[in-house]
Amino acid sequence: MKLAGKKIVLGLTGGIACYKAAELTRALGKAGATVQVVMTQAATQFITTVTMQALSGNTVYTDQWDARIHNNMPHIDLTRDADAIVIVPCSTDFIFKLAHGACDDLLSTLCIARPFGMPLMVAPAMNVEMWQNPATQRNIAQLRADGIQLLGPAAGDQACGEVGMGRMLEPDELLAEIVANFQPKLLAGKHVLVTAGPTFEPIDPVRGITNLSSGKMGYAIAQAAREAGAIVTLVSGPTALDAPYGTNRVSVQTAQQMHDAVMTALAQHRQDVFIAVAAVADWRVANASTQKLKKSGDRDMPQLQFAQNPDILAAVAALPGRPYCVGFAAESENLLQYGAAKRVKKNVPLLVGNIGHSTFGQDDNELVLFDEQGHKNLPRADKQTLAGQLVAEIAARIR
Repeated sequence: MKLAGKKIVLGLTGGIACYKAAELTRALGKAGATVQVVMTQAATQFITTVTMQALSGNTVYTDQWDARIHNNMPHIDLTRDADAIVIVPCSTDFIFKLAHGACDDLLSTLCIARPFGMPLMVAPAMNVEMWQNPATQRNIAQLRADGIQLLGPAAGDQACGEVGMGRMLEPDELLAEIVANFQPKLLAGKHVLVTAGPTFEPIDPVRGITNLSSGKMGYAIAQAAREAGAIVTLVSGPTALDAPYGTNRVSVQTAQQMHDAVMTALAQHRQDVFIAVAAVADWRVANASTQKLKKSGDRDMPQLQFAQNPDILAAVAALPGRPYCVGFAAESENLLQYGAAKRVKKNVPLLVGNIGHSTFGQDDNELVLFDEQGHKNLPRADKQTLAGQLVAEIAARIR
């Protein structure tokens, strides 16, 4: 419920992507927001006001002279208690109106008449040639200069049959952008590198050694860091999760691959924070078979030989000019004792401890933060909530 208590004025302009606005409306409601829909006449050619009223639960407005507003001033009243205006989809024509201050319908007028400082976000949706047109790009530059936030667009297949930039973001991506808009930018401009998920060490081409980590905690931290304004690289072992929108995911399988990906990311760009959340295998199979091992009887069991994997956190913590390093410890017992000792052993300023078998695969968790002053408990909560709390703790320590 990251948008609990927020009121969003959702504007629809003419475009086939209006169907995505219906799904976004429902998603905003599930996130706790109140949605007030305002549509242009062109938008009503693509989706009905009845649909949007049913999904939002509120009266839909299309006319700036609507008498249902007691003072006949919907362009004023509809925004005075709102937290943001979001235009989804935002057509080429409406971008022109915003860039030039045009006020010839309800939606354009309420955008210009919005209270000073109220966020205005627009999700462009148009044909690739329209997007690339120099006039459109001049108008887009003016929107950015005016502080209007652009959500997309993306490249891909378009309803007209062509392919390229101009495709509107998907509803889940738009929701992520809207949620991020309301989060404090505690890590604005910082580069954050996160590892997440399990690693998988092959025994043969079809078998391997892994663990029960789902990656949910690491992915939640990557999302929270991105919402806090960070530029996030997520190095992930095998998971069933989608990468949080706006993060750069690097997929790996083994501990050695994860180590190499982390070192590459550090070499490519200076990272301000490194958060080692992944449940990395301590050992790998040194004599892994190139062919599937066959079962041939109890007396002929394969003999596996193990070699130690690189310690990724310790390796990063030992670098000159290292980032601020945060480790994770998944223990099965004696968390306070083992967590404090592990922080010292790894030589990191902050270590996050949890009980592994109580959190792997779960949607909630409880954490203990270890630093040189002692330890601090973060009570059980859903992982996204905990991720936001952890990001706030990290931001306070690096300020």
